[in-house]
Amino acid sequence: MDLDITKKVHCSFAEAVEKAKEALKEVGFGVLVEMDMKDTIKKKIGKDMMNYVILGACNPTYAYEVLNIDPEVGLLLPCNVIVYEKSDGGVVVSAIDPLKALPSNDEKLSKIAEEVADKLKKAIDLL
Repeated sequence: MDLDITKKVHCSFAEAVEKAKEALKEVGFGVLVEMDMKDTIKKKIGKDMMNYVILGACNPTYAYEVLNIDPEVGLLLPCNVIVYEKSDGGVVVSAIDPLKALPSNDEKLSKIAEEVADKLKKAIDLL
C-alpha cells in the first residue's frame, strides 16, 4: 500500500514488540492499545495465523493539535504500528506514514504530519 515506514528486525517477535514499545516511548509516544491479532482471530473465528500485533501509538500533544485543526483526522488516530512474523521467521515492524496517509493542503496539518512522520521514522530506526 506504500503508507508505511518499515524495517525488518533481527530479533524474536516478542522482543520486537517490546523494542517497538520502548522506541515509541523514547520519541514521545505512548501505546494506548495493543491488539494481539493472532489471539483475537483464534478466539473469534477459530483460525490460526502468524504472530501479529497492532500497537495504537499516540502523542497527546500532536493529537490535540490535529484534532483542533480537523476533527476528521481522528479517523487516523492513534497512529498504528504493526509487528508481525513472516512465514520464514523474519520479523517486521511498520508504522503508518502520516505524510502519505494524510495528504493535506492545510499548511499547519502538513507540518504536524511531517513532525509525526519524523518521530515515527526515528522510532523505527531505533529497532
